[in-house]
Parts: sequence; C-alpha cells; structure tokens
Amino acid sequence: MTSTSASTALAPYGWDEAWAQTFAPYDSEGLLPGRVLRVDRGQCDVVTTDGVLRADTAFVTPHDPLRVVCTGDWVAVEPAGNPRYVRTCLPRRTAFVRSTSSKRSEGQILAANVDHAIVAVSLAVDVDLGRIERFLALAWESGAQPVVVLTKADLVPDAATLAHLVQDVETTAPGVPVLAVSAVDGDGLEVLAAVVSGGTSVLLGQSGAGKSTLANALLGEDVMDVQATRDVDGKGRHTTTTRNLLLLPAGGVLIDTPGLRGVGLWDAETGVGQVFSEIEELAERCRFHDCAHESEPGCAVLAAIDSGELPVRRLESYRKLLRENQRIVAKTDARLRAEIRKDWKRKGAQGRAAMEAKRGRWT
Repeated sequence: MTSTSASTALAPYGWDEAWAQTFAPYDSEGLLPGRVLRVDRGQCDVVTTDGVLRADTAFVTPHDPLRVVCTGDWVAVEPAGNPRYVRTCLPRRTAFVRSTSSKRSEGQILAANVDHAIVAVSLAVDVDLGRIERFLALAWESGAQPVVVLTKADLVPDAATLAHLVQDVETTAPGVPVLAVSAVDGDGLEVLAAVVSGGTSVLLGQSGAGKSTLANALLGEDVMDVQATRDVDGKGRHTTTTRNLLLLPAGGVLIDTPGLRGVGLWDAETGVGQVFSEIEELAERCRFHDCAHESEPGCAVLAAIDSGELPVRRLESYRKLLRENQRIVAKTDARLRAEIRKDWKRKGAQGRAAMEAKRGRWT
C-alpha cells in the first residue's frame, strides 16, 4: 500500500496527511489503514484501500469501555486472515461520550473523530430546552462543534412562531448554529448539507426526532428505515439500531445513531461551562471567587436574575447539570469524593451554627 493509494481511496472518509503520519509505523508492518463504518458483536466493518472488510476487534477490546473500537475510529487492520483482526486504533481527535444507565456509571463512547455534533430536535412536540442543554454539554466536551437542527419545521406553518422557537433555542445555545429544517419540503436542507460537507458529523437525538428521515434527505436516498411517530408525544421506535458511518454525496460523512432515551453526562464540566457561558462570565464578577450563586452578597449571577438579564430556568439547569456531573466524576475519583464529603460536613456545621444562633435569639 502507498500513501497515495490510501489518500485516494480514504480521503472521502476523512483521511488526511496527519492521519497518514500517525499510521506510518503500522504501514511499515504491512497493515492496512481503515475507518470503522459500524460495530456489532465484537466485529466491525472497516473501509480500507482493499474495500470494505469485516474484522474482529478481539485484539483491541480493553477493560476500559471508552477505549473499545467505535464507529468513526481509524484503525490498523490485517491485510489477510480468517478471521481478519483489527490490530490497533489510532489516537482519537474527538470522542462523543455519555454515561451509561448501569449502576457502575461507566462511560459509553458513541462516535469518534467527529467534527460536527448535530442535535436533532423535533418540532412535532414541545421543545425541551433542558434536554438540548444536556446534549450540547456532551457535544462541546467531545471537542466537536455542535449544531442544533429543529426538524419537522413544516409542522409549524406560522413563520413568526417558527422564528420565535428558533430564537428560544439560540438563547439556550450560545455560540451554536440553530437551523429549522423540513425533510418534507426541503427547507433548510441546503444550509445543513453545506455544514456537514466539511468533515465528519454525528446525528444525535431522541427516538422520534426525525434523525433517519434527515439522514435520508442528506444522503439523497432512502438508506435508513423510517417509522411513524405517535402524534401524542412525537416518540417512535428506534429505527436505527447501530451506529453507521455513511458517505454523503456532497462530501463529508455522517454517523447516524440510535435514538437516545438517556443522555447522562460523563466528566463534562468544560462542556457545561460552554453551554452556560453567560453564567460563567457573570460569575467572574462575583465578589467571592467560590460564590455558589445562592445567597452570597455581591453575587453578579443573582443580580442578573433580579434584573431579568438571566432567566431563572437557565441558572437552575446549570446547577442541575453541574451537580450531576460532579456525582458522576466522584464515583471514579476518590479524592473528589472526599472533598465533597468535607464540603457537606462544612455546610452542615454552618447550618447547625445558624440554627443555634437563632435559638439563642429566641430565648
């Protein structure tokens, strides 16, 4: 295999000179570079210079669930063999990770080496701003650029109402493009196609958000199965059951994912801060550097609440996601657990002292 042949065959999937340099040691061993198209039951489909190959992932299945082979990974594959094996994964540039619903609170990697994280939100039901903020926190933390796509825009025929919905989401998503799109009449698809043509995009959202319909519209053909959603809540059965990497006709690749019922944070403090950047900026003006924005004097965040500059809902959502993220991180960080217990004891002592002082005034 030559670097020229790899560039020609794999460039549409995102191969570039930097990947070629990273792969060089494995090239000298006679291994093939490839990108993982899908993973299931310990095997994966990999697109290589020899075409799409089926390979076993047994050699690179570590105890850490965040290091298993994932859709979007670049890998080194054996040129021959039965079975054929993936020998290693190249270091990831970005990774979209959520916490699982298991009691062990393990992380689950959904997609690797992603440039754009497209959060699909259906306009067939009431828009859940808190859920959008949760998706965006994970997207920012992954290293990808988030994009919010409001699907089924044809169900909101009034232009003023649609503009108001877009504005609400833009306020919730500072620094994030928000597009209203209809796969039925094509509105907004041209703009979205231009966004996803540059690199790798992952399509995320709840079941019933219209992800498969959106993927088909971008692909220009019915590749993904589509099922009707319930009118009452906009939900439907998962039409996508695995994560698939698909080549887009206008350039770029798209990773479609199953509908996500739960979107738990996984060590996403930086992502949370990015979603609520206006709160973090206000916090820099608080009198105390460790201000909790609850009742402290000189709190710039509470002052913004009082003036109407900052909605109460945003602050409550910010606090909720920070607490959740702290709990997740604490389960894997003994020192942080100790710090949290120490903080609880300190606050408990302060509360008891305050009660004693009140009792002293009453007697």
